[in-house]
Amino acid sequence: MSNDKEFLIISDLKKGFGEGETRQEVLQGINFKAAKGEMCVLLGPSGSGKSTLLNIIGGIDSCDSGTISIGGDTLTAMNEEALTQYRRKHLGYVFQLYNLIPNLNVKENIEVGAFLSDKPLDIDELLNVLGLYEHRHKLPNQLSGGQQQRVSIGRAIIKNPDILLCDEPTGALDYRTSKEILALIEDVNRKYGSTVIMVTHNEAIRGMSDHVIRLRDGVVRHDDYNTHKISAAELDW
Repeated sequence: MSNDKEFLIISDLKKGFGEGETRQEVLQGINFKAAKGEMCVLLGPSGSGKSTLLNIIGGIDSCDSGTISIGGDTLTAMNEEALTQYRRKHLGYVFQLYNLIPNLNVKENIEVGAFLSDKPLDIDELLNVLGLYEHRHKLPNQLSGGQQQRVSIGRAIIKNPDILLCDEPTGALDYRTSKEILALIEDVNRKYGSTVIMVTHNEAIRGMSDHVIRLRDGVVRHDDYNTHKISAAELDW
């Protein structure tokens, strides 16, 4: 097992798309480490490779070369079956699009995530943390965008994942709702100890993070720790 300071280790990760003259190298040798329980933000403009990197960490996409280790397990050495099991047990995903099941209510949508876990969180406690308990019987089309994103976070976190992967989780939301969702992710990180890896192009969000990885043109340009961390409520943009 790796130690908690080196919970996530990414070594010389490379990924390209296309063939011949049209081939584009999206990740060109990414290296960084993240500690257990850390709030890590991947910053960069569109096309910098951050969502591709997140998808590879999440086992949704594969790399061309390099390795990813999580808690001492090497994802890049796993076959498809082992990787599927690993994703189910250890990883939670929050996307810009909520991807909720329209004919299931709030509680049922979240419980979908619980079925994938050996150690799910208590559903009623989580509904209260999410501020959704009184909405638990509503269908997705009866909810605001922010409430739908809360359900999406609940579905990801109910299985008590080691890593919560967030791809532009506030991208479709207004300013006030964005801050509410960021505060919720902050609460989840603190309460449940999940390592959070969040992709964003919003510079302000780095203020609430422990660790800031800045990508440009498929390489890590800066790898810094935040010495003046503030709460999500204090963010401004």
